[in-house]
Amino acid sequence: MGLPGAMAAFEYSDKGELVASKIASGADLNEQVLDMLSHVCVANVSIATMQARGWEGLTGMKGFYPIGGFTLMGVDWSAVARGTQGVVLKNSDADYQAAYDALA
Repeated sequence: MGLPGAMAAFEYSDKGELVASKIASGADLNEQVLDMLSHVCVANVSIATMQARGWEGLTGMKGFYPIGGFTLMGVDWSAVARGTQGVVLKNSDADYQAAYDALA
């Protein structure tokens, strides 16, 4: 939780089930929200993978696949996911590159 703006860190299975989490004191999050977010992460990586493979196949352009991770930006907070781990960051304090690097 040493990342700037970190509200929560979480780990999920390849099926999107929440495996472990840590929520910062005072953060307006709970395990139910993180479980839903875990499913969103798996679904988004799956969709992005389909798009990347399709794009590479149709255009011959390379470098889009495999999908390493993504950032889902909301109004007040964002989720950065890579592999089967993610962090929730308060947008006003977030360092997205530091979060992405921490999940490597």
